[in-house]
Amino acid sequence: MKGRKKTMRTIREILRLYFEHDLSQRAIARACAVSPTTVGEHLDRIRQTDLDWHAVAALDDSSLKTVLFPLDAVAAPRKLMPDFDYLRAEMKRKGVTLQLLWEEYRAIHPDGYGRTQFFDLYRRHGKTIEPVMRFEHKAGEKLFVDFSGDTPAYVNRETGELISVELFVAVIGASSRTYALAVASQQIPDWTKAHIGAFEYYGGLPEVIVPDQLKSGVKTSCRYDPEINPVYSELCAHYGVVVIPARPLEPRDKAKVENGVLNAQRRILAALRNHTFFSLAEINDAIAIELEKLNNRPMQGLGKSRNELFAEIDKPALKELPQERFQLREWKKAKVNIDYHITVQGSWYSVPYTLIGKEVEVCLTISTVEVLHN
Repeated sequence: MKGRKKTMRTIREILRLYFEHDLSQRAIARACAVSPTTVGEHLDRIRQTDLDWHAVAALDDSSLKTVLFPLDAVAAPRKLMPDFDYLRAEMKRKGVTLQLLWEEYRAIHPDGYGRTQFFDLYRRHGKTIEPVMRFEHKAGEKLFVDFSGDTPAYVNRETGELISVELFVAVIGASSRTYALAVASQQIPDWTKAHIGAFEYYGGLPEVIVPDQLKSGVKTSCRYDPEINPVYSELCAHYGVVVIPARPLEPRDKAKVENGVLNAQRRILAALRNHTFFSLAEINDAIAIELEKLNNRPMQGLGKSRNELFAEIDKPALKELPQERFQLREWKKAKVNIDYHITVQGSWYSVPYTLIGKEVEVCLTISTVEVLHN
């Protein structure tokens, strides 16, 4: 097309036909599908250099281009490219925006890229890294939790029965540091135990927990207004965190933990596939070893491990743990018998005889039995 620079391959062919075959400009133009004027311009440029064909043929494309177009070789210096690794790390910090980072960039490099180009370069760079890293997660903001579809198992020593258990996985947003724990079931006691283990593993608390809408976390599933399970709500109130369940059939809402579950299956369960365990504790001891290997592995495209990123980004932003652990409370009702005792899970407990025939509430924790009246 008119006005477009010709490729070095076309230019070499023009020069070859001129020097080796002594063709006219019109003949060369027809052979190379260019205009006679274009042929004349390139021949004039090469004549000004006093180079013969042997000297021209010995030059590589870059050197030949410099000889023919010397003014292009002295082009204006390119603008300094932003440090995208730094920008992405800063974007994970609370309150940091791309506008602020551009202003800081221009303060240091007044001749640097304008706002529109800066934003466009940042977005284009985001398309070159892992898809799961395209989402901007603020430091210490969200903890994504879920159960793995693949499960570990152990052998009952007495019966030889293979007992399957559940694998709980948690992933913190900004650094992707992963936590995994095998629990007996997906029921509320194990669900709360796994959360407590995750909080203590990270050594702090996020602002938001993002679970799937399973029964232990969500009493009534709903796309827009799910009802949180009372016990789960009590757990989160104790630790001062907010629950925002992922919407049903929206895997992007919890893509971080979906990827974390996949890593746990590949790096933990697969690594332990040939091991035989005889208790839940043995499984968790082995999981802990493989988990640290996973979190210490350098992440592709980032050059740092999850543990390193966690220490730099997430850890400083986490809230402090409360002084006391959450204790799961189970509430029951009981009627006081004529012998002023009540029955709780197969055991008898005495209460004041003045309560005979009355209904009392029983609050059970892992360490206490409380009997309350009015």
